Amino acid sequence: MGSVKIKRIYDEPSSGDGYRVLVDRIWPRGISKEKAQIDKWMKELAPSTELRKWFQHDPEKFPAFREKYLSYLEENETCQKNLEELKERMKNEDVTLLYGAKDEKHNQAAVLKEVLLKCE
Repeated sequence: MGSVKIKRIYDEPSSGDGYRVLVDRIWPRGISKEKAQIDKWMKELAPSTELRKWFQHDPEKFPAFREKYLSYLEENETCQKNLEELKERMKNEDVTLLYGAKDEKHNQAAVLKEVLLKCE
């Protein structure tokens, strides 16, 4: 069984990352596709544009963001398919969820990690 990790897209890729998935809706500024070394870009798994703009990575809004984002994931069929794909991957390899935010604790990848770990 693989593990799930989260990592900033700006951090150097490492051999321990396993399957690298970008979970941002917008491509991270200043990073080339070559440097990113991602295996898949699951932009559909990212928060909606409205939710992202409302949250603005404000740590005080994180508890409410988390609840709204969990609802969004639950109600969105594409998100459910992407989560299933990641769960399948985790059976055989490590998965690293990549995000662009500066805040390493208050972001969608942290919520997605929680969702994926709950499913194990």
